[in-house]
Amino acid sequence: LWLGSVAAGGVLAYLVHKRRQIQTIPLGEGWWGAGEKPLSEDYKIYPFKVQTSDEEIRDLYERIDKTRYTDPLEDCGFQYGFNSTYLKKVVSYWRNEFDWKKQVAVLNKYPHFKTRIEGLDIHFIHVRPPHRENQKVVPLMLVHGWPGSFYEFYRILPLLTQNHGGIAFEVICPSIPGYGFSEASHKQGFDSLAAARIFLTLMERLGFSQFYLQGGDWGSLITTNMSQMKPQCVKGLHLNMFMSTRGFKVLMSLIIGPYLPFLVGLSREDVRRLFPYMEKNIWNMLKESGYMHIQATKPDTAGCGLNSCPVGLAAYLLEKFSTWTDMKNRDLPDGGLERKFSLDDLLTNVMIYWTTGSIVSSMRFYKENFRSNPDNRVDAKTPIYVPTGLAAFPAELMHCPKSWAQIRYRNICSYNFMPRGGHFAAFEEPELVANDVVQFVKKVEKF
Repeated sequence: LWLGSVAAGGVLAYLVHKRRQIQTIPLGEGWWGAGEKPLSEDYKIYPFKVQTSDEEIRDLYERIDKTRYTDPLEDCGFQYGFNSTYLKKVVSYWRNEFDWKKQVAVLNKYPHFKTRIEGLDIHFIHVRPPHRENQKVVPLMLVHGWPGSFYEFYRILPLLTQNHGGIAFEVICPSIPGYGFSEASHKQGFDSLAAARIFLTLMERLGFSQFYLQGGDWGSLITTNMSQMKPQCVKGLHLNMFMSTRGFKVLMSLIIGPYLPFLVGLSREDVRRLFPYMEKNIWNMLKESGYMHIQATKPDTAGCGLNSCPVGLAAYLLEKFSTWTDMKNRDLPDGGLERKFSLDDLLTNVMIYWTTGSIVSSMRFYKENFRSNPDNRVDAKTPIYVPTGLAAFPAELMHCPKSWAQIRYRNICSYNFMPRGGHFAAFEEPELVANDVVQFVKKVEKF
C-alpha cells in the first residue's frame, strides 16, 4: 500500500510538473536559397541603401501611360473595388507630382542592412535611440504584414526611439522574405514558421539574447511563432491583430453573449464590436476575403498581371488600405484613402512592391501558410506563455475579446480597447500604438 501511494504520488507530481512546463514548438531548419545548400554561409551584416535610376522611373511612366481604364458603375464608391474615377486622380498624382527620388531619400534616412540567413538575403532597418544618461534601452522587433512593408513603421520609429520616462527602444524592423528588399524563397514551403526562425537568427546575429516583439497581420503570426519557438528570448509580445482558436468557450460566448455578456466574460465594448456577429464578422469577412482565396490557391496567376502593370498593382494594394482602415470607406467615392494617409506614403509603399518585383512572392506567403488546415498546424495547438500585450482597434477586420484571446495567449498583461484605428495600426495611429507598447513594456519591466 505504501509503495503504491508513493508511486501514485510520483506520477501525480510528474504530471503537474509536465503541465507547468512551457510548451514550445521545434525550431526546425531550412534552406531557401537557389540550388543546393553550400558547405558554409556568410554570416556578416552589410550596409544597404535603397537606390533608383532614371531608367526605372522612365519604365514606370511608360507603363502608366499605356494603362486602360474601365469606367465605374454609376453612383458607385468602392463597393466593387477601387473606383477607377478616383484611381485616375491617384495615377495623375503618381505620374506628375510624386517624386520617387525624394522618397528614396526618405527611406534611406534610417540605416538599412542585409545579412544572409538560410540562403536568403534578409533586409532590415536598425534604429538606435539617442544616447542619454540613466536610460534603459530595450530591443524591439517590429514585423509588418501584407500589403504593407517595413515603411509602415516610419511614423512610429521616432516615437519609439525617444525617451519615455527612462525607457527608449532600439528598433529592428525586417522585411519578411519575399517582401520588399528581402530575397524571396526559391523553394516551396516557406511559411510563418520559417520566417520566425529566420528572424530569431537575425536577433541572435545582432547580439540580442532577450527582446520584445510587435506585429499585426502576418507580423502577428510570425512574432507569435517566435514566442512559441524561443519563449526564453522573448520578454514580451505586443500585437494589434490577434485571433483565438475556436472551441466551446467561443461558441457559448456567441450564444449567450448578446443577452448575458458578463456570464461569458464579455464587456460592453466587446458586445458592441461583436454583435450582430454574422453581420459584423462573418459577412464582412466573406466580402473582404476574396483576395485571400486567390493568394492561398493560385497566387502566380493573378501575380502575372500585377507584376507587369503598375496601375493595376496600385489599385490592388491601395484598395486594402481603404477598406481595412474602415469598412465604411467602401461607400465613399474616394475610398477615404486620404483621411488617414498621404498619397506620398501610400505610393511609397506601392513603389517598394513595384521596384522590387515582390508582389508575386508576397502573395505566395498565403499559399504556403494555407497548404493544409491551419487549425492542424503545430503552432495552432501550442499556447503562448510569454507576457503579452494586446491592442484592440475598433476598425480591425475581426474583433477578438480578451476572454477569447486568453485561450491561446495565457499571460495577457495588457488588453486595451483603442479609441480609433483599423488594420494598419502603426501606419494609421502611430502615437496610439507607441503609447500602448510603452505602457506594456513598462508593466513587464516593472519600471
